[in-house]
Amino acid sequence: MTPLASHLRGSWHVPRDEGVPLRDAATGEEVARFSTAGTDFAAALGHGRRVGGPALREMTFHRRAALLKSLALHLREHREDLYGPSLRTGATPADARFDVDGGIGVLFSYASRGRRELPDDTLLPEGPAEPLGKGGGFAARHVMTPMRGVAVQINAFNFPVWGPLEKLAQAFLAGMPSLIKPAPQTAYVTVALMELIVGSGVLPEGAVQLFCGDARGLLDHLTEQDLVAFTGSAATARALRAHPVVAARAVRFTAEADSLNCSILGPDAVPGGAEFDLFTGQLVTEMTVKAGQKCTAIRRALVPAPLLGPVTDAVAARLSAVTVGHPADPATRMGPLVSLGQRDEVRRAIKELTAAGALVFGDPDRVEVTGADPGTGAFLSPILLRAGDPDRPEPHEVEAFGPVSTLMPYTSAEHAVELAARGRGSLAGSVVTGDPAFAREMVLGLAPWHGRLLVLDATAAAESTGHGSPLPALVHGGPGRAGGGEELGGIRGVLRHMHRTAVQGSPATLAAVTGRWTPGAPRATGGPHPFRKHLEDLRPGDSVVAGPRRVTLGAIERFAELTGDTFYAHMDEEAARANPFFDGRVAHGYLIVSLAAGLFVDPAPGPVLANYGLEDLRFRAPVYPGDELTVTLTAKHIDPREGAPYGEVRWDAEVVNQDGAAVATYDVLTLVARRGGVAPRGGRGET
Repeated sequence: MTPLASHLRGSWHVPRDEGVPLRDAATGEEVARFSTAGTDFAAALGHGRRVGGPALREMTFHRRAALLKSLALHLREHREDLYGPSLRTGATPADARFDVDGGIGVLFSYASRGRRELPDDTLLPEGPAEPLGKGGGFAARHVMTPMRGVAVQINAFNFPVWGPLEKLAQAFLAGMPSLIKPAPQTAYVTVALMELIVGSGVLPEGAVQLFCGDARGLLDHLTEQDLVAFTGSAATARALRAHPVVAARAVRFTAEADSLNCSILGPDAVPGGAEFDLFTGQLVTEMTVKAGQKCTAIRRALVPAPLLGPVTDAVAARLSAVTVGHPADPATRMGPLVSLGQRDEVRRAIKELTAAGALVFGDPDRVEVTGADPGTGAFLSPILLRAGDPDRPEPHEVEAFGPVSTLMPYTSAEHAVELAARGRGSLAGSVVTGDPAFAREMVLGLAPWHGRLLVLDATAAAESTGHGSPLPALVHGGPGRAGGGEELGGIRGVLRHMHRTAVQGSPATLAAVTGRWTPGAPRATGGPHPFRKHLEDLRPGDSVVAGPRRVTLGAIERFAELTGDTFYAHMDEEAARANPFFDGRVAHGYLIVSLAAGLFVDPAPGPVLANYGLEDLRFRAPVYPGDELTVTLTAKHIDPREGAPYGEVRWDAEVVNQDGAAVATYDVLTLVARRGGVAPRGGRGET
């Protein structure tokens, strides 16, 4: 059996050494071999920088998002090709779906967010323009651009599909190529994933490479423009972070490391109650899914001291119903650990933990197994410990990366927070309580030590994704021992692969650089009304000035009657004058916006299809009866939405009174058709 191949520089490369055997977690049979040889890392990284990077940076965010969606569709169609290899790792079918379907779901999520939250451009302006001069001729804007290196992604063994895909999604959407390094134990699943990615033909050459082998020397070839994203043990994360090249060149480094996550049962719980049952059920789930080989699994279960006995009994009863066996056996609920070596590591950790607590369920050395030989597979019983003294250091320092958890009592809310903090930083924590006051106290105390907190009660339970489930929209990481980094997090994860630069210049220069009209930049007011222009014909700066229109007391009163908004400042002269902000009756803010729309809207059917919202609306000064309003509407940003027959146009709206003072400012969002892009309802045309 030849070692697993790497996909580097556009082709598959089979190592020349014999490699070391990788074995089926349940049967001990050899599944594949993993090379112990290195590779030409300089060439691989150079290929990503010279070929993959330029290809990605030529694409807009929307184009990259579209390719991510195409890849996700291809993988979903072929996911059965990944379920089979996953069983060899010890994953049950449910575990495999968690990994495979979860990873594909992350691709879909980032594809969607890229289309919704990022522009159809290769550059991302961040925040508003910052005026730097009194005369309006000098300003600044922060812009985000892709880093010019390679995202080196070092993954853990427990999620051989989800892990690589979540890192790939963020880097790809940002415009940065990836070099994936899988963990040896489950690398054959990641190779199967890479075969599907390459076979899809979706991604451009050099956008993703895969290396299976000894990674020593890899970090020696990094530059200031590269990035390292690591998932694994806290000890390995510390070693990589301290690498001389990483330190000397300030290589961007993010780590998602193991952590001693906790779950806290609130003092309001009662045996047999909803929150009590949620806590015990969640604990057993976290102990047994993936055989507890999850960085988010519950390692410390904190319960009010009076409930320690009832919780112990309830969890032990639930664990006794868990069937351990071959992953393919329909009766199996928990499969083996990934390898015999991993089982030995967990057993050593259990031995350390028993110094601080009693074993109340399971036997580290014996377990009943269904559908397999317990002598050849890496099977281990779920292990529940109970700490007699929760202040002992072992439960807060030793992680058994398997189906192991320790129950410990707390005496007060402050004590629970103190115990949780002794883990020195965690990825995920949970609080199970029906008491909102206790929930708030816990969140305030736990938040500085956790990347994510689940507050679970009977209301949230029906839709909760659970303690241990990372979500693409939420950060996945944590402080201290957990690595100090953040994976996922929606667009936050994308921005980690980009560099923020403050660009200073004239408003016209900033508009040209960012593709967005900037206050102070020239406006184009001649020619046809901007609402008569199709998307392709509009340009940032296209503008219309309309007005003036006099605001009358009769209009204010009719608007109040029509809307039912009879707030005293609009209807009562004496009360309005008593208000410290007004000199008398004032117009409704929404009347001002409505009058402005009546001034700038071109009413005939045309390219503008819909107004779908306002943003950043501010009423700057009161409008009194007799004031005259003028509005200036300027195309601020044009987002074509690749593949759609229309795009989004953001307009800057400024309403001023007869003295030139701004009374309202806001952005108008419209959908504008491409030429020939949308037919009237009932007609024919491209849609």
